Amino acid sequence: MARDTSEAEAGMKGIRFPAWHGKRYVTLAELLVRLGSFGLDLTWRIEFAEIVDPRCAEMERRSAEDGMDTLTLLSLTTPFLQLIDAEARGFADGKLMLVLTEFDSSSWDVRAVDERALSELRHYYPGAKDL
Repeated sequence: MARDTSEAEAGMKGIRFPAWHGKRYVTLAELLVRLGSFGLDLTWRIEFAEIVDPRCAEMERRSAEDGMDTLTLLSLTTPFLQLIDAEARGFADGKLMLVLTEFDSSSWDVRAVDERALSELRHYYPGAKDL
């Protein structure tokens, strides 16, 4: 996956947690809901190393244009969609605010400019470790 935002990510804090909690996979849709108002007004760009569902191709297509709003992204990730090697970047006014990276269906990395978003996710995923 291309990472044209690495400089902006350098100033972000982050956490990592398992993508599986017991037998339940933590979906991108679940993360978007857990972020609440922090993620609601972002414009998203998403890339996949592996297209596992036609919805992934649609998300990449919309990302290639002007990105998509959170509700559109949420609608494309539900019902249940398990990702393999995906990265979703959320922007506000052209500035990178949040990066959600899914590694091989095994873990999620979340980087954010606002520590409150990470604190919210730590509440739901107590096994989260700082990056």
